[in-house]
Amino acid sequence: MSPRSSIAPLVKTRVVLALTLLVTLGSGNVLAQSKVRTETIRPPAGATAPPSATQFVPQAQDGGATAGETPPKRAAGPETAADLSRLLPAPVLRTRQRILTAARTGDLQALLEVMRASGNMPVFSHTQKQDPAAYWKENYPDSEGVEILSILISLLETEPVHVDAGSPQEMYVWPYFARLPLKSLTPAQKVELFRVVTGSDYRGMLERGRYVFYQVGIGADGMWRYFVASE
Repeated sequence: MSPRSSIAPLVKTRVVLALTLLVTLGSGNVLAQSKVRTETIRPPAGATAPPSATQFVPQAQDGGATAGETPPKRAAGPETAADLSRLLPAPVLRTRQRILTAARTGDLQALLEVMRASGNMPVFSHTQKQDPAAYWKENYPDSEGVEILSILISLLETEPVHVDAGSPQEMYVWPYFARLPLKSLTPAQKVELFRVVTGSDYRGMLERGRYVFYQVGIGADGMWRYFVASE
């Protein structure tokens, strides 16, 4: 064999190896270029994330007053005094407070002392033939008359109505809805009414067309005029 013939296979082998190396390197570059660059996307400064699906969003309330709005006005009727300390005369305020203080003791005699303090006994019944304590014990025997004190407190904790202003009969009367048509009361006013009377009482009043229960009257001069049930 000649020297040239022995060299030829070696040259071919080197050429094949070189080509294989070039193909491998080329494919590596292609793979490297095919990779996608990634980066973290950050929201702009000051951006707010949307609420999650479980976040509670309060619903607007229908028919109620919100901050800055004026609450619904009462039904048309006599003038009422919501802010007692600002609208009631000082003598009326003092008498009301004395009555409440006595009634909260649970002692009928304490209330009788307030009744006698003005000199003229307030009207407490339609006959006035009995001592008030005896009258109340007779009408509320299960509580020995103490139930009447609870009624009195409930009445004086409602709003009064100012009636007959400027006349000798000027008074502040509790509860204010005693002087309103019952059918005109709003739902909120009915809640106040049912703090004083029962549902069955209310049905009976509707049949009679007016409020029929206890009322308290205090004159503008602070004299306690009456605490009596209307008929």
